[in-house]
Amino acid sequence: MKGKIISINISKEKGVSKKPVKEAFLKKNHGILGDAHAGFWHRQVSLLSWRCVEEFLQRNRSLQKLQPGDFAENLTVDVDLSSLNPGDLLKVGKEVVIRVTQIGKKCHSDCNIYKQVGDCLMPRRGIFAEVVREGKIQVGDKIELIEE
Repeated sequence: MKGKIISINISKEKGVSKKPVKEAFLKKNHGILGDAHAGFWHRQVSLLSWRCVEEFLQRNRSLQKLQPGDFAENLTVDVDLSSLNPGDLLKVGKEVVIRVTQIGKKCHSDCNIYKQVGDCLMPRRGIFAEVVREGKIQVGDKIELIEE
């Protein structure tokens, strides 16, 4: 599995769409500095494949204006993430390593996407991870599975 980062997204508060930034620092055992979801827990960084978003948009044409970060994902990537499992390690950029901790999550009742169409991707296709090796990442950086 190899791809690249399309967008890095952060927000100052939970429950809102995240806004794109050009680069970010991922702190070990914390997550993306400046993001509301960072902290000492198992969902420090969230990932979503843009391919999944495009498929979702095909089924929900009223949402054609969705942008990276609208599902509150931190990293929007151009690779299929469906083969990942908890425990898998991903190299992001030149030095960052994250460990997959969870696949999907329960959608909260305040999700803006769910309110509009009665469905959301993150419960089924969202990937959550913790930061194992910290460092800086940028839009366009590679993301790949580390084969053990």
